[in-house]
Amino acid sequence: MPVYNKLVRDLIPQVIEATGKEFRTRILDEEEYKKELIIKLKEESEEYFAAESSKESLEELADMLEVIRALAVVHGATWEELEALREKKATARGGFQERVYLIDVDDNA
Repeated sequence: MPVYNKLVRDLIPQVIEATGKEFRTRILDEEEYKKELIIKLKEESEEYFAAESSKESLEELADMLEVIRALAVVHGATWEELEALREKKATARGGFQERVYLIDVDDNA
């Protein structure tokens, strides 16, 4: 029997159950949940970097967004509050649409 020991999406137990396979799960406490979300974000980002097509890349970005949404809640914010923070930073410092690449800064000027 394969052992996974990892955080999975909420409906995965039903998906497994539909195949007729037996499985075991447990509900994580808050500290374990936060830790596992961080591990999951790293896992999803590694899968993004390994993606070989735009379609795969977008799938992994969607997975990362789902984890980021959950992490926002863990850190005491709603998705809307996180988005407002992103907008505030974008207004103050810009986004990444203009492809600006900083080469260096002369600190003596």
